[in-house]
Amino acid sequence: MADTLVLRGTMRGHTDVVTAIATPIDNSDRIVSSSRDKSVLVWKLTKDAASAGGDAAYGVPQRRLTGHSHFVQDVVLSSDGQFALSGSWDAELRLWDINLGTTTRRFVGHTKDVLSVAFSVDNRQIVSPRATAPSSSGTPWASASLEPHQLQAPLHPHRHAGYVNTVAVSPDGSLCASGGKDGVTLLWDLAEGKRLYSLDAGAIIHALCFSPNRYWLCAATQDSVKIWDLESKSIVQDLKPRPPPARTRCCIARA
Repeated sequence: MADTLVLRGTMRGHTDVVTAIATPIDNSDRIVSSSRDKSVLVWKLTKDAASAGGDAAYGVPQRRLTGHSHFVQDVVLSSDGQFALSGSWDAELRLWDINLGTTTRRFVGHTKDVLSVAFSVDNRQIVSPRATAPSSSGTPWASASLEPHQLQAPLHPHRHAGYVNTVAVSPDGSLCASGGKDGVTLLWDLAEGKRLYSLDAGAIIHALCFSPNRYWLCAATQDSVKIWDLESKSIVQDLKPRPPPARTRCCIARA
């Protein structure tokens, strides 16, 4: 029998829909979340609810990061847990020092909503998808080097047939995966900006993540969660809920 998820507590602080949650690699008691209230919250997990029968807050907001002028769609943490990267419908990315609560850098170059953001494993490069399909000569994502922080857009004739919802960077920093409306995952050489191959998910892709210890890629689609073995380019598992849910799954994270 499958394990059952148990609600341990709740956290309240945002005033609109929560769009993303990021947790640190070291499992510390600090997480960040983004919201359509145009802010990013830094939370301190108190876990009081676990000892108080679920009535107390599981965490409290320590700091609110503001500066975006539209919905904040995604947020991720650097591998050292000291910086957060956010993407917004205002077509900007912001790099935050979460200890100081300040924007350290702004990345301007997108012309549409920024729907997803990702760090490379060494934190020196970031990736973000374009909200609409680019011209036939461009990739569906743009990368930026943090040293110096200049927006770059590698060119290649292959692209998605619709908007790109999500990007992910492999643990070794060599691959970038992108997915969206066309239901196809494209794998890219991150250094060269060249498309390597594609994987057909057969449904809109909402989120992607690489396994931290296997050569696997996981995709949350409109219909199920698919896990690919990237060596054989075959599906290892296709997880479908029973009974079918009333709402679309749109978030996955490495475990």
